Parts: sequence; structure tokens; C-alpha cells
Amino acid sequence: MTHRLLLASLLITTACGSSVSSEEEAELAYLGLDGAISRAMDLGFQGFNAADSANIDAQTGNGDESGTMTITGQIDQGNSDNKGMRLFVALEEYQDLVDLDEDDSSEVSVTYWTDPEGELPTFDLQLRNIPTGTLEGTFAGTFQMEGDLEGDVVLDVDIAGSLQEDGSGGTEREPGTVTVVGTAVGPGGGEFAIDITL
Repeated sequence: MTHRLLLASLLITTACGSSVSSEEEAELAYLGLDGAISRAMDLGFQGFNAADSANIDAQTGNGDESGTMTITGQIDQGNSDNKGMRLFVALEEYQDLVDLDEDDSSEVSVTYWTDPEGELPTFDLQLRNIPTGTLEGTFAGTFQMEGDLEGDVVLDVDIAGSLQEDGSGGTEREPGTVTVVGTAVGPGGGEFAIDITL
């Protein structure tokens, strides 16, 4: 069953007040963050390409529906064509659209936050043979949910793919080459296996 079809069935189940399994809950919790992975990566590269010191200026993007994502952190300096990015991901009232194939009047609304007083999720990437080489790294952390799902979802994924020139002298991820593999653990303790390509 595809993510979209499964989400449609979960929307109906949740709207009817029935319980879902902890694994299904973890998948539903993850799907609201699916687009956040690529957005965080793209904002990180935006900061990387604009940086003139080890600290990148804060890069902010809007969620599809509401809220913001802010990326901060550090990058390696020097003339090497191999560099690292150590980024922090902050969400505030963040909500993306989830694309469904089916016309379903039921809706689940989930908003994501990170704890401004706690440890922010981290996005660590190693870039090799910039600007057209490879990237690999991790994205991990805890995201708080409010709305039709309550509690925490914990992401822990490994990332690998290719780089390309961005057309302005910088580098960026090459679309269609970046694999994201790992897990999402929902508030009920269920675990969903993530395996996507960006």
C-alpha cells in the first residue's frame, strides 16, 4: 500500500474515532514531516553557499500550510573541496501539505514544533568533491506534535546522494539521487521504516 493510500485510510480511521496501531500512528506522524527533510537540506545548502564564516546566517522557510523552519549551524572553512555542515533545525507551528490521490473530506491536522529550551534536531552532512561530488550524513531529533496527533515523534535517518552545481557558483543536492533511510518512532512507541528518494 502506498503512503498516500495508507494515509487516506488513516484519515478516515482517525476521523471516525477508532484506534490505529502504533506503527500506523508512527507513519502518520512521519508523513507530516516528509517534506521537511528536503526543505531542511535545501535551506542548509542555501546557508552554505552564502556563508563567509564558519557560522551560517539563519535560513528560514515557511511550511506549506503554516509556521516556519529555521536552520542555523556551522560549516567547515578553507579551500578544501571536502566540507562538513553541522546544522540545527527549529520548527515553530510548522505544517506541510500532504498530497493525497483520493478525494476525501476527512482531514487530520498536525502541527510540529521543536523545543526552544531543549536540544534541537541535528542535520549533519559531509560534502565531498564539491561542487559535483557526493553527500552523506544524518538527520535526527525529536519533534513535538499538536492537533489530531499529540506527543513526540523521533526521526533518525541516514542520508546519501550526489551534488550538482547550483548555477551560481555554489553546490546543491542533485534531485532524484538522495536516499533517506531510517526510522520514525511515534508517541505510542511504534516504529515506521523510512526509505525515500529525494
